[in-house]
Amino acid sequence: MKKIILIYGASLAVLVFLLKYLEYQFFAKDLALEFYLAVIAILFTGLGIWAGFRLTRKKVVVVKMSADFVFNERELDRLGISKREHEVLEWMAKGLSNQEIADKLFVSLNTVKTHTSNLFLKLEVSRRTQAIQKAKELSLIP
Repeated sequence: MKKIILIYGASLAVLVFLLKYLEYQFFAKDLALEFYLAVIAILFTGLGIWAGFRLTRKKVVVVKMSADFVFNERELDRLGISKREHEVLEWMAKGLSNQEIADKLFVSLNTVKTHTSNLFLKLEVSRRTQAIQKAKELSLIP
């Protein structure tokens, strides 16, 4: 973290020095106003493009799957969990909200709430975290 702060601080110091030098040249040597404004515009345009790329780049999330995970289909059948309810359970385990799950599965929010309610009844839990924990214990999700 200190390295990043030092790099940004040095970069800003160089930019301030460059702007002050150009300002001096503008007043002392009578540079054209257009040249002075063009240099400042180029600097800030470059800074804006860099900041835009830095702030809007996609974050890469790495999900490690356990190599020894074995899906327990018998338990899934015993509990009577449908394929769609299992998909909802998987998305819940990944931390998505009900609205995000609805968007991913192309269903309404009420449908996701119904599936979630059914999952709670079938797993005999009352919260999402409990459902995820019990599903992991039963080897329904990794």
